Amino acid sequence: MATSTPSTVYSRDLGEELRKVRESSTGLTGAAFALRLGWDPSKVSTLERGKYCPSEIDLLQYLSMLGKDIDFFEDFKRRFKNAFEEYIVQVSDNMRTLVMAESNARTILRYDPQSVSGLIQTPEYAYGVYQLSGFVAEDRIPALVQARIDRQSILKRHNRPSCLFYIHEHALQLRVGDDRVMEEQYLRLLFNVHLVRIIPAEAPVIASSCTLWEFDKAMPVAFIDTDLAKVFVQDPAATVRARLLFDRLAEVALDEEQSRSKLAEYVGGPREDLRDAGTRLA
Repeated sequence: MATSTPSTVYSRDLGEELRKVRESSTGLTGAAFALRLGWDPSKVSTLERGKYCPSEIDLLQYLSMLGKDIDFFEDFKRRFKNAFEEYIVQVSDNMRTLVMAESNARTILRYDPQSVSGLIQTPEYAYGVYQLSGFVAEDRIPALVQARIDRQSILKRHNRPSCLFYIHEHALQLRVGDDRVMEEQYLRLLFNVHLVRIIPAEAPVIASSCTLWEFDKAMPVAFIDTDLAKVFVQDPAATVRARLLFDRLAEVALDEEQSRSKLAEYVGGPREDLRDAGTRLA
């Protein structure tokens, strides 16, 4: 029987990946596969739920039974080496861990000081944000936009997470695309105002963008993303600080009706006012 280890969002991602490899390679249940390996069934279950850090021998036995070669094994060994650390840094293009965290979260809290949160962006606005960033080649933008829009399906699930997006008014003032793009984005926010709280322009810009995921059966995870890297944090002290950030945002944010009124001003206001308003996205 494997000794359970507190999982991280990344270890759960890797465990899920192993499960999919097992199912696609053998069609066996976890219990049947454990029998072939000579393992206790709980060991396969714990590994595939990201709650067990396998030894090199464990991983070699598991993947060899699936017919995987040494390169496949070396890649997984390298990835599991850091899977249980409290700070995980990934390249910006890696979306697997992010998508899995969003899909399994019970609660998603998000703060954005410079642009509208990705989960409630329109496709045209998302395209404009990628263009403004300057970090992405033009021919790659459509695929990245589609991935962002695909992620938004979690908001339509019957068991969708409880979400609240804190958006600073500076983000509403940032010019992304033309008048039509901005108008449609304001309308998207207005139609989803039950998920949105606006931080008024006179309030200080608190910290950088930040996400806090809370799960039913796992520790909370704080997340910071930039154009250069994604950082997943499960350090209890850091997640407490993230919670304090969102407590502070709740104090200064407009309530739902006030946020609705503020967004209505932008929907109906003259577009020329936005030509030079706000700061450009860094």
